[in-house]
Amino acid sequence: KIPRAEDVDLSVLARSTPGFSGADLANLVNEAALMAARNTQKFVSMRDFESSKDKVLMGAERRSLIITDEEKKITAFHEAGHALLAALVPHSDPLHKVTIIPRGMALGLTQQLPSEEKHNWSKEQLEARIAVCMGGRIAEETTFGQITTGAQNDIEQATEMARKMVCEWGMSNALGPLTYGKKEEAIFLGKEFNRHQDYSEATALKIDAEIKRIVTEQYERATRILTDNRASLVRVAEALLEYEVLDAPQLKQLMAGEPLAVKPAAPLAPAPPREARAGEDGRTSGILPPPVADPRPTS
Repeated sequence: KIPRAEDVDLSVLARSTPGFSGADLANLVNEAALMAARNTQKFVSMRDFESSKDKVLMGAERRSLIITDEEKKITAFHEAGHALLAALVPHSDPLHKVTIIPRGMALGLTQQLPSEEKHNWSKEQLEARIAVCMGGRIAEETTFGQITTGAQNDIEQATEMARKMVCEWGMSNALGPLTYGKKEEAIFLGKEFNRHQDYSEATALKIDAEIKRIVTEQYERATRILTDNRASLVRVAEALLEYEVLDAPQLKQLMAGEPLAVKPAAPLAPAPPREARAGEDGRTSGILPPPVADPRPTS
C-alpha cells in the first residue's frame, strides 16, 4: 500500500534486516512513509527506507548533539579507518555505507552488508572482522598521535570474537580443537550468565596469550593496510566531514582518487529539540556488526 520510488532496492533492505519480524518490517515501512510525508513526497524513496532502517536499528538522528570541530574530525578519521579496511581486507563483508551523523549512543557508524545469508563463519572471515574493528583506533593514532575512548565498542567486539575463536570454535593451533569453559545459562531466559572454568591455570594463561596474539596480529595487519593507503584514508575522512554520509559507490570513487560525481543529499529528518553533550552516553563511535545470524553448529 506504500507507493515506492523507482530507486527502492528491496534486496538491499532484505540483506540489512535479517531476523526482522512482520511487526518490525511494518514499523520500518511506516517510519519511511512518515519521513516521505514530512517532506511532501508522493513516493517513498530508498533514502527514506535507509533512514527508517537506521532509526529502527540504532535510534533517531541526534543533530542537536553538541560536537566540537576537533571531535567531529576525530570521528571522521575513525569511521574512515573502518570503511577503508572493510573495502580492502580480504574475506570482509562488502561495505554498505559510513556516516558521522550521531545516532543513539554513537557519533558515527560504519555498516557492512553480507552478499548472502551466513550461518557459518570461517577463520579468515572472523580475522577480517577483527581487523576492521581495529581500523578506527589505528586511524586516530596514526593521524592525531593519540587514542580516545571512541574505540571501546570496537575493542569489545574484537576481544569477544577472539575469545570465542579460542574457547568455543577450536580455531587456535596452540590449544587445538577443544572447548574451554562451560556456560552456565538460565534456560527460560536463554542468556549466558557465567562461564565455569574447567581448565587449569596454565591453560588459562595460554588462552589469554592466544586471544592477545589473534587481536594483535590483526591490529598490525590493519596498521599496514592503512599506512599503505594513507591518501585514501584522508580523502574519505575529508569527504565525511563535508557530506556526513557516504555509500559504497562514493567510497570506491574516493579510493580511486576520483572526485565525487554527485553530492550526497542532506538527510531529510528534522533535528530533535533535545541538546546533549558528546560522550554523555559512554560511546562515541563504532562499527555496526554485520546483520547476520549467529554462527550455528552443523551437527
